[in-house]
Amino acid sequence: MAHSLVGKMKTELSLLKPSDILKFDQDISDIPDIIKLTLGEPDFNTPEHIKEAGKRSIDNNCSHYAPSAGTLALRKAISNFLKKKYNLFYNPDHEILVTAGATEAIYTVLTSILNPGDKVLIPTPIFPLYIPDTILAKAEPVFMDTSSNGFVLSPELLEETLAKHGESVKAIVFNFPTNPTGVTYRREDVKALAAILEKHDLFVISDEIYSELTYGEHHVSMAEYLPEQTILLNGVSKSHAMTGWRIGFICAPAAITTELSKIHQFTITSTTTMAQDAAQEAFENGMDDGANMRVEYERRRDFVYEEMCKAGFACVKPEGAFYLFAKIPENMIQKSLDFCTDLAHKAKVAAIPGGSFGPGGEGYIRISYAASMEQLRKAMRRIAAYAASLKEEQGSLRR
Repeated sequence: MAHSLVGKMKTELSLLKPSDILKFDQDISDIPDIIKLTLGEPDFNTPEHIKEAGKRSIDNNCSHYAPSAGTLALRKAISNFLKKKYNLFYNPDHEILVTAGATEAIYTVLTSILNPGDKVLIPTPIFPLYIPDTILAKAEPVFMDTSSNGFVLSPELLEETLAKHGESVKAIVFNFPTNPTGVTYRREDVKALAAILEKHDLFVISDEIYSELTYGEHHVSMAEYLPEQTILLNGVSKSHAMTGWRIGFICAPAAITTELSKIHQFTITSTTTMAQDAAQEAFENGMDDGANMRVEYERRRDFVYEEMCKAGFACVKPEGAFYLFAKIPENMIQKSLDFCTDLAHKAKVAAIPGGSFGPGGEGYIRISYAASMEQLRKAMRRIAAYAASLKEEQGSLRR
C-alpha cells in the first residue's frame, strides 16, 4: 500500500533530491576527530540582552498566536532598522512579513509569484535552496555562471540572458554577500544591474541575510535602487547569531506583500511569539550587535585565506559572510565531492563540495570559517599536511 501511495505523489517531488550540503555533513559526521567547516552556523551565542527578552516574553505568557504578518512591534523595529542601516523605507503595517527564517521567506516568495513555465534567473555558484523551490512551483531555473567574472554577475551576462529568454523570465534571484563565495556586490555593481532590470517587468528577489557581515564597504541593498520591483529577504540568524530562533522577514511594496501573505498564512500561520519578542529586542537595542562578530570573522577570514593560498588553493578573498570558496589545485582530485570525501577521511577536515552550488562551483570547495580560531588553526595545519603529502607522493612517482 505504501509503495503505491508513493507512486501517486507529485511528479515534481521526483525531480528533487535531499540537500547535498546536509547529506554530506551527515555522512562525514561520524569520522573520529573530524573538524567540521561545513555549515553556515555562527559559533557565537545569541547576545545576552536578546536572550533575556525571550525569557521575559515567556514569563509574561506571550505564548499565544501572533498576527500572521508578525507582531506590529517587531515589524516597526524591522522598519526602523532598515531605514537607519540601509536607507530603505517600508511601512510596517502593510509591507513587512515576519517569516520562519529566510528559508520560509524563499519558499513563500517563489511559490507565490511563479506559474508553470515561468523562468527564474539564478547567478551561480549560489546557495542552492532557490533551485528546488523554483522546481516545486513548476518553473524553470536558468543558471548564469559567474565563475569567470570573480563570481559577480556582469551586466553583459545579465543582458545576454534576458535577451535569450525574453518575457518568460518572471524573476531573478540575488544573494549577497554571497553564499558560498563570500563575494558581495558593491554600489556600482548594484547600480549597473538595477539600470538593466528596471527596464524589464520582473521580480527582483534579493536575499541579503548576510548584510551585516561585510568587510570594508557598507552593504548596499538592491531595494535602494529598485524599490518597486524588489522583494527583500533578511533576518536575524546571521547578524545576531540567532539561527535557532527562526526569525526572518520579507519586505516588498504593499500590493506584493498582500499576495505573499496568502502562502505565508497557509504555510506556518505565524512564527513563534517569544522568538519575535527576542528579535524585536535585537533590532531595537542590538542594532550593532553584529559589529564585534564581524571583526572576529574578518580576522578568521584573513587567516584562512592566507593559509589556503599557502597550501596551493586559489581563492577569491571574501568581502562578506563567513565562507571561503577555494579552487582545488590541479595536482589533487578535481571532482569536488570526491575531493571533500578524501579530505575528510585522510585529513579529518570537512568542507562542502563546490558542485553543490550550481554551475561554476565544480572544482571548488566551500570552507565556513564560523568556527573558533583554535579549530581553524588545526584545520589549516591538516589541510597543509594533506596538500604536502600529495605533492610529495606525485614527486616520487615522477622519479
